[in-house]
Amino acid sequence: MARYAPPDELLRSDGGQRRVGFELEFSGIDLAQALAAMRRALGGRVVESSAAECRLQVDGLGEFNVEIDWAFLKRKAAQSERGEADPALVEVLSQAASLLVPMEVVCPPIEIGRLAGLDPMVAALREAGAVGTEESPLAAYGVHINTEIAAPEAPRLLAYLRAFGLLQWWLVDAQRVDITRRISPYIDLYPQDYVELLCIAPLADADVLQLIDDYLAHNPTRNRALDMLPMFARIDAARVARAIDDPRVKARPTFHYRLPDCHIEHSDWSLDDAWRSWLVVERLAHERRWLDELGAQYLAQRRPLLGVARRPWTSFLDRWLKDRALA
Repeated sequence: MARYAPPDELLRSDGGQRRVGFELEFSGIDLAQALAAMRRALGGRVVESSAAECRLQVDGLGEFNVEIDWAFLKRKAAQSERGEADPALVEVLSQAASLLVPMEVVCPPIEIGRLAGLDPMVAALREAGAVGTEESPLAAYGVHINTEIAAPEAPRLLAYLRAFGLLQWWLVDAQRVDITRRISPYIDLYPQDYVELLCIAPLADADVLQLIDDYLAHNPTRNRALDMLPMFARIDAARVARAIDDPRVKARPTFHYRLPDCHIEHSDWSLDDAWRSWLVVERLAHERRWLDELGAQYLAQRRPLLGVARRPWTSFLDRWLKDRALA
């Protein structure tokens, strides 16, 4: 497969190419080192900076945010900039943060055909000393992928939700997600009763408000491997806010896929590794006939009180996906 292979549905409904924003978590280097590495790889100019975060504007790509992922430090750094907090305290907090919380690079939305332009940045961060999931027994570092939807229509949204629900166990195994992240609360999977509901609902009859209500009833949290809150907040922000009062939920027309590990310390790893796992979801969601077939298979494997057995299902999926060249 080509690097950063395109999904079957490459264009938005307005004719523009779909975009993807990556979020990359790591440790091993501090904010200044991360910023210097990114500037070596991408160029750009710093448009705002504090002890906790900075923004780098790169011509042709957009604005990158580089930050220490700790809200308390960000508040103190902002107060220090205004003369309301001791800069020495902020410096101590910054040093402590390098041991306890990840550094995070939030990339701007980039057209899928241009994603390879991020490879030099990943290589530069690696050369500077960045390390990922395997190096952190405390923090569950990962890669988040924010993929723009072609159009937020109800049947399409249900297709993606069903595809991910059916694939979620298989994706964890196929990606060999690190145990520190599996046991963390950050990438919890959809509960089985919700996956069953997704399989029962006819795609053609999908109603977007019912989709949102069902999702919120079963997943009232940001901590899902596929977090749909940004997408649903873009469609009906008030509806989401009534169920989840969390200022971190930012409305945007994207799927927030949080499952992949970050292996930035390995020379053969790139963001394409994470992208390939999401492509399986994309391809299954696009093939409605196969999606219906697989949903029926899932429902047929239900056992009274016990639901679907995970290992037999993932073994079945291995064969089923390979037979159809979906994975």
